[in-house]
Amino acid sequence: MSSRFPLLNERIYAPYKIAALVEVLAEQGIAPEDSLKGSGIDPAHLNDTSVLTSVRQYIAVCKNALALKCSPETPFKTGARLHLSAYGMYGYALMSCLKLRDYFRLGVKYHRLATPTLTIVWTEYPDRGVWTFPDAFVSSPSPELRSFLLEQQLTQHVTHLQDVAGHTCPPIKANLSYPAPAHADLYSKYFGCACEFDQAQCELIYDSAILEQQPQLAHPHSAALLQETCDRLIGEAKTSSGASGEVYQVLMRKPGEFPSMEVVADALKMTSRTLRRHLEAEGTSYVAIVDDVRCSLATEYLKTTTMTTDDIAMLLGFSDGANFRRALKRWTGKGPGEYRKQA
Repeated sequence: MSSRFPLLNERIYAPYKIAALVEVLAEQGIAPEDSLKGSGIDPAHLNDTSVLTSVRQYIAVCKNALALKCSPETPFKTGARLHLSAYGMYGYALMSCLKLRDYFRLGVKYHRLATPTLTIVWTEYPDRGVWTFPDAFVSSPSPELRSFLLEQQLTQHVTHLQDVAGHTCPPIKANLSYPAPAHADLYSKYFGCACEFDQAQCELIYDSAILEQQPQLAHPHSAALLQETCDRLIGEAKTSSGASGEVYQVLMRKPGEFPSMEVVADALKMTSRTLRRHLEAEGTSYVAIVDDVRCSLATEYLKTTTMTTDDIAMLLGFSDGANFRRALKRWTGKGPGEYRKQA
């Protein structure tokens, strides 16, 4: 299970991450004006609820922090201050979920609502669950910035799980895909677990025994309401931005029809090569969008109709009901009957 992002320069996020980072830097004697230099953000806007910012603006402030020789502890302190209550609907949806397993699953599903700087993937195994960060050393230009973003992101995950669980709930291990830095001791200090460097990939590993635990604020009605709101916000983001938004709109005009990328590119007055390039720049692909549209249609059919699983499978272009059920399990973690009961 993984997440995909909107465009880096889209101003669609409240500036809570930027505000937390600027606050940490100010405690080191770095003036907000210097922290925000070149970002296009005024210090007075950080607490303005009407102001929206982009991932690119947040990364600009991270670059300033590094250029200003901030403390190595800066990204860790920032991640530790970013409690879920700062994340609006996204945060409240995670805090009200019914099991910690749902927290991990929904954290990926709604990640694009949370000023995402890195891709995250959640994989559950019989004995453990793993957050993986596959593009941690691909998506940004310098090793220093990549480490900064990863240190903040991993600390956020540890902080958020504690917010949801209502008690300290550290990983059992953290793996990092690069050599141990001079400040390596900060990793175990903030993650609360053993940390190993020079590993195959960047990941946080949790004991699967925690997944059935009930969050402290679990509430069925609130969980359903907030997740429905997040689903709507995700849908609005997908269908209103960039080339991916245009592809979504083309596919949703005739639900159940899934033409080739060449046909869709032609409808958008461009070549398939150009469309592929635009989608790659937005962190997605035509195959991923088709999969997402199928997921949206499947869940809508299950919630609002009495069609059989085989009928839905046929409408969505699956070869049989078994393949559809496997896809639904991948999308939602549930089978058709279980999903309908929840809905």
